[in-house]
Amino acid sequence: MNTSGLIAESQNVWTDKWRFDDAECDYQLSRSGVSKQGCYQVDNILISRIEALELENKDFRRVTQDLQAIVKKLESRIAALEVGSGKPASAPPTKPAAEADDADDDFDLFGSDEDDEENERIKAERVKAYQDRKSKKPALIAKSNVILDVKPWDDETDMKELERCVRTIEMDGLLWGTSKLAEIGYGIKKLVISLVVEDDKVSMEDVEEKIVAFEDLVQSVDIAAFNKI
Repeated sequence: MNTSGLIAESQNVWTDKWRFDDAECDYQLSRSGVSKQGCYQVDNILISRIEALELENKDFRRVTQDLQAIVKKLESRIAALEVGSGKPASAPPTKPAAEADDADDDFDLFGSDEDDEENERIKAERVKAYQDRKSKKPALIAKSNVILDVKPWDDETDMKELERCVRTIEMDGLLWGTSKLAEIGYGIKKLVISLVVEDDKVSMEDVEEKIVAFEDLVQSVDIAAFNKI
């Protein structure tokens, strides 16, 4: 073995090179005005940012995987709907952009012509049922509550007979109510009587004419109150 060659080669090895590199780094930092501690702080900031980016990448990959799972579920849902409607569960052929836009306007993801016909049939049945119920309801009858003041000729008029005569008036849609005698003056009293009439059947003018027809007992008739029911 050539020992002289090994010795020469070992003399070319720089075992303290790291010391020189460290000293060179300190020298360059001092020239740039940055301390060695500041350099370490910059390194720590860069490391923190790298770690944050790695976390963001992990989150991004997780979100991407979730979106891919949702897309797969939607594809499965579309395939099931197509099978249920009798359409082949295959991908549609590629169309030009303009044709694709028109197709999107007419495409119903969750419906079909059969569904439209069924919805129209159900709607028609509901309308018919509503009209039947409405036709069976009794029509609203307009009524009025009226109070009449029936005045006699004098204080000698038999008020009981006067009331009896008034109540003998019968008309379809006329119902007599309560009554009382009210003082007018000089011993004369008037008959205050209430009645309910159906507006379409009974005219108050006719009622007044029939009351005044008892001319031996009645001087006049006035409407004291008139209220719609």
